[in-house]
Amino acid sequence: MLKAVKDLTYTILLVDDMEAMKEFYRTLFPFEIRGEGEEGLSFKPPGSTLFSLRKRTRDYDGKGPRHDAPGVQLAFLVEPDEVEECYQILLKHGVKIAEPVTDQPRGHRTIYFYDPDHNLLEIYAEI
Repeated sequence: MLKAVKDLTYTILLVDDMEAMKEFYRTLFPFEIRGEGEEGLSFKPPGSTLFSLRKRTRDYDGKGPRHDAPGVQLAFLVEPDEVEECYQILLKHGVKIAEPVTDQPRGHRTIYFYDPDHNLLEIYAEI
């Protein structure tokens, strides 16, 4: 066990289509931009975690997304009455929906959808 680890403070998505991903995240999420370059974009969402996009440039970055099996799922918390509004915004922007608004047995109202690199994203509210 790595007992020295105190927090998860940085989430990085490895990206193939950087321009499409920048446009997607800039358009849909109201996060403050902390830094940007040709190979990356960093956001500061509320809370303690930074969120970044980084182009696959290193040997160990892998071969890109698998459309049959996304490698990551990110979940974004909203209020219960905001889930349907978020769903309508995603539809308006032509976002590919994996599962529309659903009340889950675990006590969440959710929407599952994909970003341009086919990462699975979730908007959820505790109900």
